[in-house]
Amino acid sequence: MKQSQQTTLRAAVTLVGTGVHSGDEVKMILHPAEANHGIAFLRTGLAGGLDRLIDARHLAVTATELCTVIGDRDTGAVATIEHLMAALSGLGIDNVLVEIDGPEVPILDGSSAPFIDAIDQVGVAVQGATRRYLKVLKPVRVTQGKAFAELLPNDRAFRLDVEIDFPTPVIGRQRKAIDLSPSVFRREISRARTFGFMRDVEKLWSAGFALGASLENTVAIGDDGVMNPEGLRYADEFVRHKLLDAVGDLSLAGLPLLGTYRSYCGGHRMNFSVLEALFSNRSNYAIVDAVPRREPAYADLGSVAASVLSPEMH
Repeated sequence: MKQSQQTTLRAAVTLVGTGVHSGDEVKMILHPAEANHGIAFLRTGLAGGLDRLIDARHLAVTATELCTVIGDRDTGAVATIEHLMAALSGLGIDNVLVEIDGPEVPILDGSSAPFIDAIDQVGVAVQGATRRYLKVLKPVRVTQGKAFAELLPNDRAFRLDVEIDFPTPVIGRQRKAIDLSPSVFRREISRARTFGFMRDVEKLWSAGFALGASLENTVAIGDDGVMNPEGLRYADEFVRHKLLDAVGDLSLAGLPLLGTYRSYCGGHRMNFSVLEALFSNRSNYAIVDAVPRREPAYADLGSVAASVLSPEMH
């Protein structure tokens, strides 16, 4: 069932942690925001005491290698936004200002669960404005080798169907599909952690990545199995985390989606590319109110004739 009203946070909440790639400590404050604000990042701590406001939209994406980055690295950017964006999208939160004093969202435990815990501390406020959705009207598809990602029409929900296929018995081929809702996201997806292969660690370090990675925030995969002493949180945690990433990346559409997303061997690049394909043609989508209104007409309400209009934003 579609959420009918926009939401924000009841109060501000602060999180402190380390960036998984930068290794830098960062402080982040999630602030309530007015209706129709959307999600935006206020990047502070820049040279000269400057701040930069970056809308969490696909047009602001500047990199998708290992994580999703918005903003310009030279003038202020924020990396690894996907787990926070997944938490906000998964809980149906529309309007938040994210104040952050470093270049990367803290990784915390590698999942969306700590962000949900922080949001639960302050609660969610329902706002007076009607929620709007981005409705997929036509199929769009992107491919890269054997990998693909596509968005298909679906009037009833935002459905995600994600499949991965790794040439290692530790992961292998896994697939999971959900209709996104706050309860399903909390239960099925939110606790799935990011993962990586031990054999890639030195290469990542030399390239300036994974400087803050540890067994506290990453599922580490060795030759013989998972190296984390506590094991996996879900038997298929790997595909669930890819699904979590997709929820976060696709929230950069700027409005919650009505459609079905399918991917095979996808990732941040494919998630971003399918949004580019969707927005490449205005006929691919429509912006609709959560509660459909009747076509322009006049309804006789006792002695009052009321005009019932449904304007569409372009």
